[in-house]
Amino acid sequence: MLNYPVRISLKKTKEGYQIVHAWEAIQKSVDYIENHLTEDIPIDKLAETASLSPFYFQRLFSRLVKKPVCEYIKLRKLAQAADDLKTKNTRIIDTAVNYGFSSHANFTRAFKEVYGITPDEYRTSDVHLNQFVKPELILNYVMVDENVPLVTDGIVLEVTRRQLATPRIFIGIEKEIPIKELMGGTETSISYAAKLWNEFHEIKPKIHHLIEHGNEFGALYIGNAKEGYCTYMAGAEVEYGTAAEGYSTFELPAAEYIVCGFEAESFEELTNSAVYKAQTFMERWMKKHKLAATDFAGEMYYPTDGCAYLEHWMRPVTTG
Repeated sequence: MLNYPVRISLKKTKEGYQIVHAWEAIQKSVDYIENHLTEDIPIDKLAETASLSPFYFQRLFSRLVKKPVCEYIKLRKLAQAADDLKTKNTRIIDTAVNYGFSSHANFTRAFKEVYGITPDEYRTSDVHLNQFVKPELILNYVMVDENVPLVTDGIVLEVTRRQLATPRIFIGIEKEIPIKELMGGTETSISYAAKLWNEFHEIKPKIHHLIEHGNEFGALYIGNAKEGYCTYMAGAEVEYGTAAEGYSTFELPAAEYIVCGFEAESFEELTNSAVYKAQTFMERWMKKHKLAATDFAGEMYYPTDGCAYLEHWMRPVTTG
């Protein structure tokens, strides 16, 4: 069942009047921005795309996207520029100019203010960046029942209940990461979780003989982490009872779980923006069903051909 928010207007078409919702109007402008990141993007044009006055458009955009429109445009330009720095053999100044920055110095200043690292340092390192993700506002306003897929731009997700009859064991490495990184999609910084996964993949061949199915698992819990941090483990599944000296162990207990499975067109898309979009939806889904997660959350990565697939595992409790 789909539950839509209150409409903001009735738009006349050849077939009659069409209901237009606030999120639909702003999503049109968000999509327009994404398709024109290498161009100048006037506010008036965006307001026209959303069929709103410039004044009302800017107020509504800030409310729904959680950023003023000009700041959002800058963040998305920097996100695409960062991708280009790693994937294209172009000079930094050419990348800067391509995304509308007037000079190498202005681009470097903006890049460092957002990510805490210069474009040159980023290009020559193996760090991964948390980006401000292009939102899919439908995930904030549309609800689906269990076992009903929700399809939107670049992501397909579905919520199911799973009964785990026997526990599952994962081994890997763990570190404390800032809790604010859990705000993925709205926080911009170097990704400590991605760095931990890189470290795990470097040592994974040493424990390859122990890994049972090849499923990788990211476990997130408070543990004994210091204030403002949580514990994150990057690992892989092993036969129950297996342990390895020098590596952390995480047990997924036998219990009922709420599982949000979702896929994207590529692994990069899956781990960059699809994860955040699925989290956004699941926060609403759990609240609507009067459920809350317990003391941990898990990310199960499956080796697949074609589309990349991931599952969020949460053990629910009723909130009343």
